Amino acid sequence: MPVFSRRHLLAGGAASLATLPFAQSQRAAAAQADKPRNLLSSRYSEAEIQQVLIPVAEWRPFPRLTDRESWQAMRSDARQQIVTRGERALETEWPLLPATLFLEYARTGNRTHYEHARDQRRNKLESLVLAECTENNARFLDEIANGIWLTCEETFWGVPAHLGMQKEGVGLPDATEPIVDLFAAETSSLLSWTDYLLGSKLDSVSKLVRPRIQQEVQRRILKPGLTRNDFWWMGLNSGLSHRDKLNNWTPWICSNWLTSTLLLETDSEKRRQSIVKIMRILDLFVNGYPDDGGCDEGPSYWGRAGGSLFDCLELLYSATNGTVNLYGDRLIAEMGRYIYRAHIDNDYYMNFGDAPAKVHTPGNLVYRYGKRIHDSEMTEFGAYMAMQEDDGIGFESLGRTLPALFDLGELRAAPRTQALVRDVWLPDSQIMAARTQQGSAKGFYLGAKGGVNGRSHGHNDAGNFLIFVDGNPVIIDAGVESYTAKTFGPHRYDIWTMQSAYHNLPTIGGVMQKNGLNFRASGVAYKDGDDVAEIRMNIASAYPPEAGLRRWIRTLQLDRKTNRVRLRESFELQRAAPEIVLSLMTSRQARTDGEGRLRMPASGQGIPDVLLHYDAQRFMPKVETIEIQDDHLRSAWGDRIYRVLLTARQPRLQENWQFEFERS
Repeated sequence: MPVFSRRHLLAGGAASLATLPFAQSQRAAAAQADKPRNLLSSRYSEAEIQQVLIPVAEWRPFPRLTDRESWQAMRSDARQQIVTRGERALETEWPLLPATLFLEYARTGNRTHYEHARDQRRNKLESLVLAECTENNARFLDEIANGIWLTCEETFWGVPAHLGMQKEGVGLPDATEPIVDLFAAETSSLLSWTDYLLGSKLDSVSKLVRPRIQQEVQRRILKPGLTRNDFWWMGLNSGLSHRDKLNNWTPWICSNWLTSTLLLETDSEKRRQSIVKIMRILDLFVNGYPDDGGCDEGPSYWGRAGGSLFDCLELLYSATNGTVNLYGDRLIAEMGRYIYRAHIDNDYYMNFGDAPAKVHTPGNLVYRYGKRIHDSEMTEFGAYMAMQEDDGIGFESLGRTLPALFDLGELRAAPRTQALVRDVWLPDSQIMAARTQQGSAKGFYLGAKGGVNGRSHGHNDAGNFLIFVDGNPVIIDAGVESYTAKTFGPHRYDIWTMQSAYHNLPTIGGVMQKNGLNFRASGVAYKDGDDVAEIRMNIASAYPPEAGLRRWIRTLQLDRKTNRVRLRESFELQRAAPEIVLSLMTSRQARTDGEGRLRMPASGQGIPDVLLHYDAQRFMPKVETIEIQDDHLRSAWGDRIYRVLLTARQPRLQENWQFEFERS
């Protein structure tokens, strides 16, 4: 057994601080948490914000439609792409949003039908606005006015799944109680940018359009945002301490609320008060983050966690002429770097929890974040990902599409490459990743986690791991099916994708891991080197007492010299278990290939097979096929995945097992 070094990596190749045993590191983290960071409110007083804040009439974050020189200077191919999207939007109908469609969530648990129709409305309006700004001949204006009016007539700008926040609960929205959820805030931002960009051009349709935008944004977002403290995502009046962790809702909503405040709030005192409150709420979000910057919601949520925090910081930076500036803070930099540390190859990411295996990365956002923190690895990665879709534009919300449009020339000329970091160790998040060589997807990639079974969007998966070869999946985390009412309800862990038996973990006497903050890996230790990268942990405490575990030491190792991945299991039981089964999830149709060997064949040319070696005297193998019916899972894995079950023959009270994966 190799000796574990007392060091960790926050990025590939660079050794830094000494690691502590997990219990000690938890105590150290708790001691640090007794002193909340409060990065914004501790550095910028209310008086200073009042002094440096640019008045609403003078703030010019992006060119308006009337700034023809800027819009006409845009590259011709981008201009044509925007106009074409607008023309296609003209040909579509505005979807209906009847009460019965809204009620589907309460009645059947389906949330996608309403959300899809609602999103079509928002996307159409955005496409029309950009097309009018680009072309400026008024042919999109009537449909823009239709979209604005339809949106303002909606009872609720959010989605049915979030109505648990209103007093009446889930069902139809109560028009007398405006609820600020993710998508109500997003809608407010869309209308605010629409008003800012088009301005008096909307008056040519009717002089009542812009006042209606102002009225609805005030009623639905600006007033409740400023006057209420009881929305849970604020963290202000919900019993949370500064040690508690908010999730992506906080910066996501704040970025849109802040946008509307900066663009539409004409009362200077309310504008200042709202900004100060938003800064305080963002502090609470950042206070709960680990020092390593790890996003416990996974890479698919990074764009709306660390990425939305960046949106907020950019708005504050712009609206104060650069006075509010956190980009020199180490934690802000680490939160940005997480996205390329979690990257495997192309659109594959380390996807523990609800994160899908394939993630759309907002490349321009990553590029701009990297520029702010002076990280060339991040800018090159962002430029690479941006050029994978829409030639660098990456149409998203207007607040992100606008900087992408006006940065396009720079982005297309920037150096670009995948990061492909060799070694990653996030000690607070207890996540490691290692690949055969820096800057290349060739060879093995191993990702593994310790962690806690009680995090946001988490599964019962302490000790889970992934294996890729040449950038292609072998041992996988299935991810999560399309969200329904059950996904975030009391029966969440009845869903198979949430259970440890459908992760790469053991089941002892039919007992799986349990959810909750008390169920976690312990004694997590890590080492890295040119020859070997390795993580070791005790996952016994992730199981309830009925599993009868004294200890279960799991060791995962990437051996770069032999180009193999090893899994070692060393455990001790309190009592004999009738059955112990090790589950291994794979996207490959595994089959036996001689005694003590399973072959996991590749699905395409030029991709190597992988062989799993095990002790045939100790294990009986079985391969189950899991047919995938859900569209969300199918987008990552196709029609089916497989579960390899290695059942121990006559397990003893103490065992030491070893498994090896090699390419063939």
